[in-house]
Amino acid sequence: MKIFSTVKQTQAEILARKMSESVDVSATVAEILAKVQTGGDQAVKELTKEIDGVELADLRVAAVDIEASVHEISSELLAVLKKAKENIMAYHEKQVRQGFVSTSEQGVVMGQRVLPLETVGVYVPGGTAAYPSTVLMDVLPAKIAGVKRIVMITPPSKEGKLAPAILAAAQIAGVDEIYQVGGAQGIAALAYGTETIPAVDKIVGPGNIYVATAKRMVYGLVDIDMIAGPSDVLIVADDSAKPEWLAADLIAQAEHDPLAQAILITTSESMIQAVDQAVQRQLADLPRQAIAQQSLDNNGKLILAQNLDEAIALANQVAPEHLELAVDQPFGLLGKVKNAGSVFLGHYTPEVLGDYFAGPNHTLPTEGTARFYSPLSVDDYVKKSSYLYYTPEALAEAGPSVELFAKTEHLDGHARSMAIRLRGEEE
Repeated sequence: MKIFSTVKQTQAEILARKMSESVDVSATVAEILAKVQTGGDQAVKELTKEIDGVELADLRVAAVDIEASVHEISSELLAVLKKAKENIMAYHEKQVRQGFVSTSEQGVVMGQRVLPLETVGVYVPGGTAAYPSTVLMDVLPAKIAGVKRIVMITPPSKEGKLAPAILAAAQIAGVDEIYQVGGAQGIAALAYGTETIPAVDKIVGPGNIYVATAKRMVYGLVDIDMIAGPSDVLIVADDSAKPEWLAADLIAQAEHDPLAQAILITTSESMIQAVDQAVQRQLADLPRQAIAQQSLDNNGKLILAQNLDEAIALANQVAPEHLELAVDQPFGLLGKVKNAGSVFLGHYTPEVLGDYFAGPNHTLPTEGTARFYSPLSVDDYVKKSSYLYYTPEALAEAGPSVELFAKTEHLDGHARSMAIRLRGEEE
């Protein structure tokens, strides 16, 4: 990991993020999208064979296989998945919004309805790894919102199978349909629809650069949650923190991806040396050592700050996906945090707690987009519609103002629409 003795020394470098779209795959993705749009199921199968090396007879996963999956995982994991569901549901149920109606003006009724989306597609990364946590985090808020049809896609393994943990999580979360397809071809199938896979209103879920680029390209035809890049964590620590714990949290983020970013900003000079040594010790027996080592070598940073205010100021500039406040009085700093996907307070709240179990969503804005994006929530699965009613008397009072607005904008047809009612004109 790179060590910096001052915040200014690293400020420019830390803000120059390696964007996930730095490798341009748009031409390849555009070709895949076009093939699926015109070729449907057959194109999806051919692309899956060509790209993933898997030949599929059926795209849809049979209901009997989904139901059987809960018996293929350990009872301990099943219990954990069910408890995680309870925690996630309890947190997200508090996000439900109600519509409103206003009758404050005489003769006028106006309001807003909050309506669930009809169909949502959930992309769950897979193939070489299984992420049942992503299933729960992305599906349960949709269920709470009242989405009518939840369609999940996930890449099959080389053997053409899906991990039982993925299927079990989908069963527990209440997914309606599952299809074993991934990559840009999976996003295309959800956006355009095929003979088997239904077109959806919105696509959510993280994926690689091909998935992210495909989501960007189909946006407008369908809605998307966000463009997710490599994961990141930023830890602000004082001298009350434990070096071994900080090192473990940095490594936990680094093992995701060689492009992942793990940063520690501390007010303790001795802490930097201790954490650097602890990282090397813990890496020695890590199964994903090569990935974590590459991430830490290229993107890992240990930074000395003059005080906690300086550390928080830099954190707000970085706008991390995950922000750990590993300090003695974390709630005293929380109010100063302006940009972060999710904040983890104190020494006993590691970021991994939020990844799997606690309740807040783990689908978070990456690469500094916490400046304007929010975590995935129930709000992402609803739309809002307004309504308006005027009595004749209320229209007579408001009409001249509307007519003047229309004439000022040289929209005579708009003005006439009002005038014909105000004056009882017949044309």
